[in-house]
Amino acid sequence: MVARAYTVAFEGVTARRVEVQCAVTPGMPAFSIVGLPDKAVSEARERVRSALSAMAIALPSKRITINLSPADLPKEGSHFDLPIALALLAALEIIPRDAVEGTTALGELSLDGSLVPVIGALPAAMSAAEEDRTLLCPKASGAEAAWVGSCQVIAAAGLADVVRHYTGQSPLSPAQPGEVSHDFQGRCLRDVKGQERAKRALEIAAAGRHHLMLVGSPGSGKSMLAARMPGILPPLSPAEALETSMIHSLAGLLDEGGISRVRPFREPHHTASMAAIVGGGRSAKPGEMSLAHNGVLFMDEFPEFPRAVLETLRQPIETGEVMISRANAHVKYPCRFMLVAAANPCKCGYLSDPARACSRAPICGEDYLGRISGPLMDRFDLRVEVPPVAYTDLDLPASGDTSAQISARVATARAIQARRFADLPDTHLNADAEGAALEDVASPDTEGRALLIRVAERFGLSARGYHRVLRVARTIADLDGSDAVLRPHIAEAASYRITAMNEG
Repeated sequence: MVARAYTVAFEGVTARRVEVQCAVTPGMPAFSIVGLPDKAVSEARERVRSALSAMAIALPSKRITINLSPADLPKEGSHFDLPIALALLAALEIIPRDAVEGTTALGELSLDGSLVPVIGALPAAMSAAEEDRTLLCPKASGAEAAWVGSCQVIAAAGLADVVRHYTGQSPLSPAQPGEVSHDFQGRCLRDVKGQERAKRALEIAAAGRHHLMLVGSPGSGKSMLAARMPGILPPLSPAEALETSMIHSLAGLLDEGGISRVRPFREPHHTASMAAIVGGGRSAKPGEMSLAHNGVLFMDEFPEFPRAVLETLRQPIETGEVMISRANAHVKYPCRFMLVAAANPCKCGYLSDPARACSRAPICGEDYLGRISGPLMDRFDLRVEVPPVAYTDLDLPASGDTSAQISARVATARAIQARRFADLPDTHLNADAEGAALEDVASPDTEGRALLIRVAERFGLSARGYHRVLRVARTIADLDGSDAVLRPHIAEAASYRITAMNEG
């Protein structure tokens, strides 16, 4: 008779159910695993054999066959160890079959039978909750999985604890969720001297999740400004925190099962590969785009990234999703991030300073920023020049609003947008608005529309650029507490697209 246990295989953030079937039949002694397992899954038989031996359980001199169904779905990862052991123990009638069949299990076994934490406990708990099953996982993964309140999570330290739990000798208590981190211990925007226009652009970008490009000479403060962006963003909502944590769970980035309400801030180096930025590799893991979901993706030295990597940003910026295509699978990850890019105006960095610029100026600037294609540059809602700070300004005391004060204004503006788009499931902030929804919420007054048309004609704005100015103007109006988009809002929004670095 066939014994069954259940686990999951991961396709992006989706956990697909896998039925682990175990048959112990007469024949030559053997232990085989079928159903398209990878190397880690195939090696599970040795870990299971050793773990059972450590518990003084000897395998019978029969043929043991493990089938992972559906057989055409690739099975990857060491988390199949525990469900394989459960199915085998049920087939040997050591633990009750009906209890095992009501459980989704995942965990890696050590040779001594202890359970090692694995990635993906949170999405696995979501899958178990949908099927009304209990989740069985390693003790170190229990705090993470327990965040899914609709699913009972049993966390065990080893296989012996699992056996005692199912046989009623020593039942395990349900796992408790980990800690929630609310506070961002970062640097304050008030510490940045000068750069008032750039600070204003950061506030607007944060309020509406608009993409921002900072261009300036070395040492002007571009990276300082970007590093302070997390401090002015409101905390993740419970739904956003769970969605973001599912991605981080698959990447193994959750700290001791805790969930953070602080928005992610990812800053990959410009030598990062396409797989690192987009996602991929042997198991199609999430990349920096997806790890920045609901947060900020900061790309310093933007033109230094490989051209192919930069061009892959174009579609995810528009759709909020990235599709990783492989020969045997298509994996989709969410990636609705805010892109903040920083760049020097040219290779030497001193294009605007005649005393320090290289002999190729201004051609060097055109060549350098020309590495960023026009379609990609058109997707930046705000483009800001960051001039050098005067030495005299560095001795002045800190001035302007603190990050906490700016964050409060950003949170108020985002609350307005949440109420505005409450009936539109795919639209959350002004940056998401399009079509009829954009016309309804961002239609400017007569003077504002006339100004926008003149700007579009004078500077040759594309249709995308025209709509992005409207979105930014709507965000500026929200920060001002205005129900209508007025001419000053259009003027300020347009000023971020017609700076000197864009006119050429």
